[in-house]
Amino acid sequence: MRDMINAAAFKDCMLCAYAALQANVQTINDLNVFPVPDGDTGTNMGLTMERAAQELRKKEFDTVASAADCVASALLRAARGNSGVILSLLFRGISKKLKGLHEADAKTFAAAMQEGVEAAYKAVMKPAEGTILTVSRLASAAAAETAAKDAGLEKTFEAAIRAGDEALADTVNLNPVLKKAGVVDAGGMGYMVILKAMFDSLRGTFVPPEDQIRIEEIAENPVGYDPRENITFAFDTVYIVRKNAPDVDLEPLRAYLGGVGDSLVINEDDEIFKVHVHTDTPGQVLTESQKYGTLELAKIENMVIQADQQASGQKAISTDDLDKIEEELEASEPESVPPEKQFGAVVVAAGDGMQQLFRELGADRVVTGGQTMNPSTDDILREINRTPAETVFVLPNNKNIIMAAEAAAELCRDKRVIVIPTKTVPQGISALLNFNIDDNEEPLVEAMKEAAANVHTAMVTYAARDSDFDGHEIHAGEYLALLDGSLLGSYSSEKTLLRELGWAFNDFDPEFITVYYGQDVDEHDAREAAESIAGCFPDAELSVVDGGQPVYYYMISVE
Repeated sequence: MRDMINAAAFKDCMLCAYAALQANVQTINDLNVFPVPDGDTGTNMGLTMERAAQELRKKEFDTVASAADCVASALLRAARGNSGVILSLLFRGISKKLKGLHEADAKTFAAAMQEGVEAAYKAVMKPAEGTILTVSRLASAAAAETAAKDAGLEKTFEAAIRAGDEALADTVNLNPVLKKAGVVDAGGMGYMVILKAMFDSLRGTFVPPEDQIRIEEIAENPVGYDPRENITFAFDTVYIVRKNAPDVDLEPLRAYLGGVGDSLVINEDDEIFKVHVHTDTPGQVLTESQKYGTLELAKIENMVIQADQQASGQKAISTDDLDKIEEELEASEPESVPPEKQFGAVVVAAGDGMQQLFRELGADRVVTGGQTMNPSTDDILREINRTPAETVFVLPNNKNIIMAAEAAAELCRDKRVIVIPTKTVPQGISALLNFNIDDNEEPLVEAMKEAAANVHTAMVTYAARDSDFDGHEIHAGEYLALLDGSLLGSYSSEKTLLRELGWAFNDFDPEFITVYYGQDVDEHDAREAAESIAGCFPDAELSVVDGGQPVYYYMISVE
C-alpha cells in the first residue's frame, strides 16, 4: 500500500471508481424505495462519473491537484439528478483542499474528504440525514480521526470504509421512507462503491480497465479475405423488450427469429429479454417481438455496408457513431449567443406534446428530460448559453433536476440566470403563462413563483414491483396516483383511481383542470378519463392536452 496519493494514483482511483459504479448501476437503481419506475440513482451517478473518466483518459497529470481539478470540473458539468450533483460537490471540495499540492498523504486526503462533505452540506438547502450526505460525512470523519493519529493511507481508508458501511446500514433507521421499504439509501450505496474502489486501486487489487479498442482500428484484413463472404443476412439487430409478464413463453418468438435470421441469441430475466439476431427484415422482427412486451431499445447496423467500408480500407460506421454525429451537430450551434432581449426562458420537459406546448408558451430552449431521464448540469448550461437574453429563467419542472439547474446557473458566465424551482411540468406551464417579459425582474419572479405554488399536480403511473409504502400495500402492475408528490393510493382499476382523484380534488375547489395524457394513452381514453374527473366539478374549465410524456399516463393540473 502506497503512502502518498500522486496524480497517477488519483487518476487510477477515479477510473476504478467509474468501473465499479458501472458494474453496480442496477444494484443501486434497485434500491429505489418507491415503486414508480424512477430508480435512476445508479444511472445518474454512473453518467456523472463517466465524464470524469473520459476527461482523465485524455491526458496525463503532473500533480494530484491538477488531476483532482479535472475530475471536479468534469463532474460538475456532467452532474445528473440530486445524487450526481452531490457527488460533484464532494469532489469539488476535495479538489479545493488539494489545490497546489503535488501529492497528498493520509492526513491531507482525509481533510480533503471532509472539505467535500462541507461543500455538499452547504449547497443542499435542507440536508436530509439517512442519505449520501450522512454516509460521506461519517466516513470522512472517521478518516480524519484515524489520520490524525499518524496512520497511513491504508488504515485511514479502512476506517472510512468501516464507518461508511455502518452509516449506510443505519440509513434504513434514519429515513422513515427507507425504513418502511427496508432498504438502505441508494446514493449512500453509490458513495461506498466509489470509496471501496478507490481503496482497492491504492492497494493494487483493482486495476483500471483499459479503454475498449475496436478490432478494425488495430488489425488489417488478412490477405485475400473478403468480410462480405460470410454475410447471409444484412442487418445486425440488437434490442431489448420489457416483458408483458414474468413467465411469458419466448419459444414461439425463438422459432420465428430462427426462421428469418441467424446468429440468434436471446437472454432473459423475469422482466426483460435481449435479442441479438442477423436478419434482412429488422422492422418485422421488432414488430413480432412487441407481441411479447414493450420495446425499450434497438440498435440496427447494415453489415453489408460496414463490410464494404472495411474492405475498401475505411472505418466501418456503426450506431456508436450516432453520439459523435449528435455532438458535431451540437457543436455547429454557437456555444453562447449574444443577447437580443432582456428576458428568456429555458425549460425541462419530456414528450413531444409537452415540449411543443412550452415552445408555444414562449420558451426559448427546451432541455429533454424529466422523471428517470435527468439532464446533466452541462445539458442545461448549454441551452442557457444558447438563449438570446441577458437574463435567463430556468424551469426544471422536477424536484430531482432543481440542483442541476442551480449548478448550471453558478457555471454560467455570460448571462444572469434565475432558477424558478418548479417541481412538476404543470407548475412549469403555469409559471411560463405568467412570464410577462414587460415586467421588471422582481415582480416577474414573484408572479412566476406564485403561479407555480397555486398549482396542484396529480400523476398517474403504475407500480413496478410489490411494495409497502406509507401504510399502503402496493402490488406490481397496479395504477398509482400521486398528488403533490404524496401517494394517494394504488388501484387495480383505472376507474376507481380516477374517482379517488376526483374526491381529492374537491378540497381544492378547482376552477381549471388540465389533463395531459402520455405516450401510452390514446385521445379517446384520455377524454373519457378527463370527463370522469371533471364531472364532479361542473363549473371548472376542463382541457385535455396530448403531452406525449413517458412514465406517467396522466399529469393533471388543478388550479
